[in-house]
Amino acid sequence: MSEAVRCEGVAVRYLFATRDAVGPLTLHVAQGERVLLLGPSGCGKSTLLHSLTGLIPTAIPGDRRGGLHLFGQAVESRRPADWADRVAMLFQDADQTLAGFTVADEIAFALENRALSPAVMVARVEKAMAQTGLPTDWKGRRISTLSGGQKQLVALAALLAQGADLVVADEPTASLAPGAAKGVADLLLAPGKTVLIVDHRLGPILDLIDRVVVLGRCGRPLVEGPPGAVFASHGATLAEQGIWTPLATRLRLALAGQGVEVPAVLQVGELVPHLPRGLDLAPMLMPAPCPPGPEILRLHQADCAPPFGPVVLRDVSLALRAGEVLGILGPNGAGKSTLAACLAGLIPPRKGRREGPSGAIAFQNAEAHFSADSVQAECLAMGVPGAKVAALLADWGLAQVAGQHPFTLSMGQKRRLALALLTATDRWPVLVLDEPTAGLDHAGTTGVARHIRRLAASGKALAVITHDADFALSVCDRVIVLAHGGVQASGPARAVLRDVALLSRVGLAPPEAAPLLDWMETQERIAC
Repeated sequence: MSEAVRCEGVAVRYLFATRDAVGPLTLHVAQGERVLLLGPSGCGKSTLLHSLTGLIPTAIPGDRRGGLHLFGQAVESRRPADWADRVAMLFQDADQTLAGFTVADEIAFALENRALSPAVMVARVEKAMAQTGLPTDWKGRRISTLSGGQKQLVALAALLAQGADLVVADEPTASLAPGAAKGVADLLLAPGKTVLIVDHRLGPILDLIDRVVVLGRCGRPLVEGPPGAVFASHGATLAEQGIWTPLATRLRLALAGQGVEVPAVLQVGELVPHLPRGLDLAPMLMPAPCPPGPEILRLHQADCAPPFGPVVLRDVSLALRAGEVLGILGPNGAGKSTLAACLAGLIPPRKGRREGPSGAIAFQNAEAHFSADSVQAECLAMGVPGAKVAALLADWGLAQVAGQHPFTLSMGQKRRLALALLTATDRWPVLVLDEPTAGLDHAGTTGVARHIRRLAASGKALAVITHDADFALSVCDRVIVLAHGGVQASGPARAVLRDVALLSRVGLAPPEAAPLLDWMETQERIAC
């Protein structure tokens, strides 16, 4: 088969850096092949993608070595913009992609640059909106009014409208609800497509991938091959590097440590018949039960709305208690971030009451937290004593970037830094974390989970907004589901996340661990 991408000994080093951000590596992608690029946070995955059409070094200063060809042509033989007729790029941060004022402007942007006829552009815009489930009356909607997940869908629609021969996608499902994520995966990774994709959410995409290429912490190739072979033979190595693997792989490795052998499979459901009776899976899937403390914060019949915007949630009543972690789930655009701002006290309810102290919020866009010229300076500005900065950064896996400007970090490193800054002091009794694991590798995600439970144990009240039902199961004591302008369900995390009918009705999906929860309930009934 003809090659779409050929990288030969490619390495990239940013200005003033003392080591390469990625590489040297050799990578080939055949036309019609769907390749997943995996690796720990900060190993250079996004850097490699930015190099493919020459954005590095043309638009982003840096030094690129080695040979890089697209469809047999040297990348540097064309300007980055000139590759838009053959290569469509979806950036990790949708705001890096969006350039139009309205949804229709954005989707048509690349088509206008190619001077396509108005009739062709209108047809492609309408088709792309239909493919991604964007309402037809959104054509004139301002991009600035969209949620993070909705922006991601618009960016995807713009990519699909290009009709490019090669799709390069960086974390395309990170901000999407499970139903939307599965739809995106099916569109991007349909048979016959040529795709190079970086994604940590393996569930929606794994059965659509032809080959996995894994980079190690050093930014060099670690292993590659078909997904089944890679995760079966190298699962332990990937786990040691902090790289995401399927839940079935992680569970197999954990059980092996207890002397329980199960087959090397990719799907959790295939493991269930091999689980021995009496096995206690709860510590592997859920937090240890902990009685909540006194009530700290309450919303009473609150109507929530963004500043200068319409009410998006009505008649919300809920309480947060000390030592409790509340999970907030819902489809894209359900009002989760608006509720977060209301819980933290950043915006008052339009109607009803908020009672309790002010809190802090970790925004979806981690860069909104940064104002200093280095990671270390950010910590000092937040009030962290100088003698404790090194230990704080080491605890969050950021010791090696202490002297870097925060904006030069990878997306996962930025998110960890934002969380470290907010949780480093006792200033706020209430913490609201908006998508705290988006873009994080497995090591980063488990680290965030550990910090959340530590903060709860110290008496903090926490609310966690997430699209990752398995993460919610692992850290949350209680879960609410937002949809259709209000709270559709509330209860213990295990019970709500097993309600398949409810989750399906609002465009969500049960956790990957759902078959294990069903198995646990069966075992509990047998024991009784």
